Amino acid sequence: MRSIEAIAQALASGATTSRMLIEDSLARIADPAGEGARAFIKVHAEQARAMADAADALRKVGRAPGRFAGIPIALKDLFDIAGEPTPAGSAVLADAPAATANAPVVARMLAAGFIPMGRVNMTEFAFSGLGINPHYGTPASPWDRASGRIPGGSSSGTGVAVADGMAAAGLGTDTGGSCRIPAAFCGIVGYKPTARRVPITGVLPLAPSLDSVGPLTPTVGCSAIIDAILAGEAVVAPDAASLDGLRLAVPENMVLDGMDATVAAAFERALTRLSAAGAKVTRVRFAAFDAIPAVNAKGGFAASEAYAWHRALLASKGNQYDPRIRVRIARGEGMSAADYLDLLQARAGIVAGFDAETAAYDAVVMPTVPIVAARIADLDDEREYNRVNMLVLRNTALGNFLDRCSISLPCHEAGQAPVGLMLTGETMGDTRLFAIARAVEAVVSPVVA
Repeated sequence: MRSIEAIAQALASGATTSRMLIEDSLARIADPAGEGARAFIKVHAEQARAMADAADALRKVGRAPGRFAGIPIALKDLFDIAGEPTPAGSAVLADAPAATANAPVVARMLAAGFIPMGRVNMTEFAFSGLGINPHYGTPASPWDRASGRIPGGSSSGTGVAVADGMAAAGLGTDTGGSCRIPAAFCGIVGYKPTARRVPITGVLPLAPSLDSVGPLTPTVGCSAIIDAILAGEAVVAPDAASLDGLRLAVPENMVLDGMDATVAAAFERALTRLSAAGAKVTRVRFAAFDAIPAVNAKGGFAASEAYAWHRALLASKGNQYDPRIRVRIARGEGMSAADYLDLLQARAGIVAGFDAETAAYDAVVMPTVPIVAARIADLDDEREYNRVNMLVLRNTALGNFLDRCSISLPCHEAGQAPVGLMLTGETMGDTRLFAIARAVEAVVSPVVA
């Protein structure tokens, strides 16, 4: 992996061309020894080559649309791309009517000159944190490929495509952790913005109350670049915050439960390094974390809002769904209007309480996922699938419910199993969180050029 900034500099200096970048990406996707056949549902090879040649020609005469023009990216299968169906990793929508326009987030990436390599795999309808897809196959995490480990979901193809260099970066969505979980399992950075900053029009929904669109990238700086483009903001690389005196809260309730030895060691090592760099690490219990499970007990926003969108499709084509996804969506059928209104009211109160609880801290720090990536084969068992899925989503989903921005960055030692460190900032505090994350990255993450 190379950072977007490094690639942009290579393009500007003539050290590489967009066509060279695209051909390298296509070769990695087509490599029979790699995961391209499972990471990508559809490859836009000839379109990408044509766009690359155009970017190179424009750059040669000083008319490139921007410094990122010609850089390859991956698009999760739930974004509208004009002229194509939007299956969202499903079989039931594979032949759906084509989208008539690009989703705004896709249009913004195209306007900045990025080149989509194609549509990448995902958990069907984005409703699982594991990344398993029975329709298109499951791409394996870069770690321990011989054993076949889950990539994390639901943005599974995006995570693997970026980690394996099939694209310089990719777009995912995050409703309960779907950018951050694949990032943690694939050893890259995943960002969940404050949801309202980035439009979700033209994105097939899971739960609009929680849905957000974010990048998966090699570095924090790369994520900041793409997040700014997605939000329609000026691209300004944030300076790293000072770690000296930075106030970091480590929750003691819920989020550290069930950690395996690898994650526990990596997390404690990261905290030790941050403390040595001057950060003030405080262990604290958050009442909000204890309140959320009971509020979500009937299925929460994900089940209720997904069922509202899927109910007609379930009635006509329910037998074509992944049964493990269908049963999750169907939970929403049992929620009443009163249940949903109670959920809205309870969320507002919990968010207000958490805002007060975190006012004294610059960020909340926890493991992104408490375990390393499980073996795909072990999750054929329904009980184990459910157990691991709930555990994988537990920590990340807190940030969605609490309407926060949140980022996962690698904190493992090079060559070891990927482990993600998650930083959660204030609502609409995205710029500040990127500055903090850049400082933390310099202390805890494997180096990316």
